[in-house]
Amino acid sequence: MVTRRKQSHRGVVVLTMAAACVLSVLAVGFLGFGWASAGSHDTNATTFGLERMSSENRPEGEVSPETVQDKSNADMLAVEDVAEAASLQTASSRDVSAGIDEIAAEEEAARIAAEEEARAAEQRAIARADATRSEYYATFGSLPAGDVDFSVGREAFVAEWTERIDDYLFGSPLAGHGSTFAEAAWEAGIDPRWSPAISNTESTKGRVCFKSHNAWGWDQTHWPDWDTAIRAHVAGLARGYGFTISYSYAMRYCPPNYDNWYRDTLGQMQQI
Repeated sequence: MVTRRKQSHRGVVVLTMAAACVLSVLAVGFLGFGWASAGSHDTNATTFGLERMSSENRPEGEVSPETVQDKSNADMLAVEDVAEAASLQTASSRDVSAGIDEIAAEEEAARIAAEEEARAAEQRAIARADATRSEYYATFGSLPAGDVDFSVGREAFVAEWTERIDDYLFGSPLAGHGSTFAEAAWEAGIDPRWSPAISNTESTKGRVCFKSHNAWGWDQTHWPDWDTAIRAHVAGLARGYGFTISYSYAMRYCPPNYDNWYRDTLGQMQQI
């Protein structure tokens, strides 16, 4: 009986010791796991914190790979922008240059066309004067006041006869209108001395006009100014008479006193 109790007591002790050992092992395992977890958490926290601090608090002069890449991309974009702007500017300059060249070409073409037309008009005027002179020669045989050279061209013709007629009309109401007489004679193809000389015979160079600006006793006509009057009278001489004065023209122009009229007018023409 005593022996059985001892054995039973010994078994309880053994079981108790075994349970204690198991509990110890389990406790050590849990503690190790806790330490590992705590160490792992602390390591991650420390690492991430340093990385975050490194990213946020990096010195201004320090360059990261990401910064280098961003700067490289920005530089490439800047270069592309400059290249595009230069290309646009070149194209714009080319367009402007082309426009300027086109305008210059048009102006040059217009200038050449104007010069050609002026030369053609000059040749027509010379031909007209030659025809009128030839007709006069065919009718009357000679030029009583001498010939007038149209072949020198418009500019030289007008310059010469402007000066000569201005000298002749100096001090009269018609003074200063020599160019109008010369230009009108060139266009009409007649002697530029004829109309100024008639103005002296009929009105003493415009001093005594029976109608406004009518220095030639020309019907009942009047004009608003001397230039208009001069051009109308010269054109009328070319249309109704001919190249220059003649005795038969005097008979038509001033029937009552044609002899004196012819002599006086021819004498004035020879002074110009």
